[in-house]
Amino acid sequence: MKLYHLRSLFFIYILFGSAIAASAQTGKVATSTIGLGWANNSVNTVVFRKNALVTFKGEQYAAYYNNDQVLVLAKRKSGSAKWQVTATQYKADAADAHKDISIMVDGAGYLHVAWGHHNQTLNYAKSIKPRSLVLAAQQSMTGITENKVSYPEFYHLPGGDLLFVYRDGGSGNGNLVMNRYSIASQKWVNVQQNLIDGEGKRNAYWQMCIDKKGTIHISWVWRESPDVASNHDMCYARSNDGGLTWEKSTGEKYILPINAANAEYACKIPQHSELINQTSMFADDQGNPFIATYWRDSSTTIPQYHIVFKTSSSWRSESLGFRKTAFSLGGTGTKRIPISRPQIIAWNRSGKQSAAIIFRDTERGDKVSVAVNNDLQGATWQVNDLSSESVGEWEPTYDTELWKDKKVLSLFVQKVTQVDGEGKASIPPTNVQVLDWKPLK
Repeated sequence: MKLYHLRSLFFIYILFGSAIAASAQTGKVATSTIGLGWANNSVNTVVFRKNALVTFKGEQYAAYYNNDQVLVLAKRKSGSAKWQVTATQYKADAADAHKDISIMVDGAGYLHVAWGHHNQTLNYAKSIKPRSLVLAAQQSMTGITENKVSYPEFYHLPGGDLLFVYRDGGSGNGNLVMNRYSIASQKWVNVQQNLIDGEGKRNAYWQMCIDKKGTIHISWVWRESPDVASNHDMCYARSNDGGLTWEKSTGEKYILPINAANAEYACKIPQHSELINQTSMFADDQGNPFIATYWRDSSTTIPQYHIVFKTSSSWRSESLGFRKTAFSLGGTGTKRIPISRPQIIAWNRSGKQSAAIIFRDTERGDKVSVAVNNDLQGATWQVNDLSSESVGEWEPTYDTELWKDKKVLSLFVQKVTQVDGEGKASIPPTNVQVLDWKPLK
């Protein structure tokens, strides 16, 4: 018990740079271990997992591949260090880092799981009963465009229904599909078969979130080819009716599908700017969207983390500016990159809009790091580490529902190795952990 409190105080100290005596007013960090996971690439820790962790009615669920590439599920009472762990009947080719596991719990308590996709037929199952870790047989959702699935993501709607979005097609020529699950009928229906249209020339790499009012926010970069260097621009759309109709931030209605010609451009970013795809966004309690990503401005050789957000009159882009090392982003497959894609959270503190970017950077020893800005009206970001040891090529994913409800940041953490260009390492499994941080209210 004493060791736990000492660790908490240490993490609080490095995070806020303040005296340990002030820790009770600052917050705390705690870590728990679930089990051993596959670490030969980053498939368990890619940033686009929605979600790796999810909390429902006081229980937190987790999913990962073990060293035999078996899909493992786990749950605990919120805040407990003791996990219940179940190896499922399902396996996947974990050697492809695209083939992540995504989970979500619907409003009736059923766990939904999708796994093993990189232009594959849909792999989807749900639990046999509420609050169970036992999965039923695989099933289709709607039977429409389910044979070339990539990047599956679940989202929880107010009221308990779910959204499921994925790419139909390949890199450089795919379209965005959206389905909705009804807890009343226990069935999926197709909402959008082609929400964002690549027109056979490009595809959208998106990030999405749902705010407390139920508004769906989506932003994306365009990619012109399988080469990541062809990423360009940041676009935006929102829906106030569960994804049926869409509009720009100005309220102007979109004529669907959205394409390169009619999209709203939140930020113009040229190709070959080291612009990464599939990052994160967040909408605050007032429905204001914040997008986190990284790219290199034309005046420098160093890619920097950026935050793109909407003011009352226009979109703003702010460079966090703390990085000092140049690198070039290009090629195909999962890349070994010296920084992770970022996650973003935002909250209101004493009437000021605060935000935090969670990331990993080789400059900082590949630790779990956080950059905090306590007032976005200014440009002051304080950067600190939440872990003392390297997490390899880890990228951050967090429990979106726990953050929405309790303002607790619960991160899925595992030290992994990513060989450049979809390579596979040969290392022993490593600990799958959950790191919890609760900032000041």
